[in-house]
Amino acid sequence: MTWAFKRQFLYVFILILFFSVFGFLIIYPRLNKAPSCMDGRQNGNETGVDCGGSCVNACLAQVDEISVLWARAFRVVPGRYNAVAYLENHNKNTAIDKITYRFRFADSNNIYIGKREGVTYVPPSGKIAIFEPAIDLGNSVPVYTTFEFTQIPQWVTVSEEKINQLKVLVSNINLSNEDTSPRLSADIKNNSFFVIREMNAVVILYDANHNAVSASRTYLDVLNPEENKVVNFTWPEPFTSLITVKEIIPLYNIFSVQLK
Repeated sequence: MTWAFKRQFLYVFILILFFSVFGFLIIYPRLNKAPSCMDGRQNGNETGVDCGGSCVNACLAQVDEISVLWARAFRVVPGRYNAVAYLENHNKNTAIDKITYRFRFADSNNIYIGKREGVTYVPPSGKIAIFEPAIDLGNSVPVYTTFEFTQIPQWVTVSEEKINQLKVLVSNINLSNEDTSPRLSADIKNNSFFVIREMNAVVILYDANHNAVSASRTYLDVLNPEENKVVNFTWPEPFTSLITVKEIIPLYNIFSVQLK
């Protein structure tokens, strides 16, 4: 073996050794990094892939599906309707930050006449009203209304402390001018130390048989800690039935609520 060959062999060996060490330093941390809730694997104390255990995301197998109790379209003026889906989240400590949905409408012959799609959030534990305003259906009359979520929900765990501290109170509900242009007012109070932004308040009106007769929605930019605001709802036409029950549901995204 000549000296030149030995020298070339040494250079090649050093080069291979250099790249081996360099590659090891790059690959080893990737192969041995600590488990996380965003690595696409079920590891650590997770009960699913990047969910359960100490992860903030809850696994689908650990939560109950949202119940769609009913969905209806209410006439505002001829050819224009408000749609409401009345839901219930049975999960006390989990919520959804963003999810898409679809209303579909059919006439008395169950013939499809239109749809409305949107995006919403789902607060933890309780009744929810998804409201879509001013749906133009032309000369068609929606007799059947269906509602569905159009994507798999991403459930997120919310601390019990935050849920227990957030209190929104509704009082002094007053309905007037039922025979002409109905108007309803109410007080909504943020009975907590959190700042609540972009709150929707949906009112549903029922007759003596607890059938939903009409619905409306109003909006508050912000409701500061311990602040009380008066909200108003109006309708351009009188109701077809005597109203005996008024239900107001304040709705806000719990993930956007912050301490002042």
